[in-house]
Amino acid sequence: MLFSPEERQRYARQLDLPGFGTAAQERLRKGRVFVVGCGGLGSPALAYLAAAGVGTIGFADGDIVDLSNLQRQILHATSDIGRPKTESAEAHLRALNPHVTLRPHPARFAADTARDILSPYDFVIDATDSFASKALVADVCALLGKPYVIGAIDAFSGQLLTVLPGRTACLRCVFPDAPPPAPPAGPLGGIPGVIGSLQAVEAIKHLTGIGRLHTDALLVYDGLTATFRSIQAARRADCPCCARAAAPEARP
Repeated sequence: MLFSPEERQRYARQLDLPGFGTAAQERLRKGRVFVVGCGGLGSPALAYLAAAGVGTIGFADGDIVDLSNLQRQILHATSDIGRPKTESAEAHLRALNPHVTLRPHPARFAADTARDILSPYDFVIDATDSFASKALVADVCALLGKPYVIGAIDAFSGQLLTVLPGRTACLRCVFPDAPPPAPPAGPLGGIPGVIGSLQAVEAIKHLTGIGRLHTDALLVYDGLTATFRSIQAARRADCPCCARAAAPEARP
């Protein structure tokens, strides 16, 4: 399928990249990514997926826009206060790139619907803000065999891990038990912007086949020192999530 002159101009900077070109752009157009959460992490991830030309983008969130969100959740504006986040996100993404297909799910990501929602997608971005939600994303992606990238943020720091179920270390390999709840603080507005943008890059790399995914290592960003470090991670033989991913009968 050919790109229109407008699309070629829109994606010109990507099309000119060494090793990218029209073949990778076409893979993006055929790609399907789902983002769980439209907040601090989901906002930059969704914006960069749409801007890059990912063909189908799904997203779920059950919250409405609050004034306190606007310091970091860049998909939403003051005029969106009181509006469902999925509605606000859809409007802003459609204005950004009318060539992509958007599939909003205006409800909290839940166990009873998660498998059906994620089944059509090639890659999943976990942009949630609780360990319970992250564990749900990890478990469902393991059952479906869906690659996904985890993002997490704290006051001045953030973490990222990409997972290929049944092949690389997963969330439960790195965190077999839920970490103790941290006192509410922050985050500094730009921190989720850094991590959410990196999550979008991981999705784009997976769809196009370029580069190397950040698997088997937890990437940790410290905003106060402007440094990154990578902590090696290995699959655990006793990981229940990986066990589900390794069982073919668990796949749809």
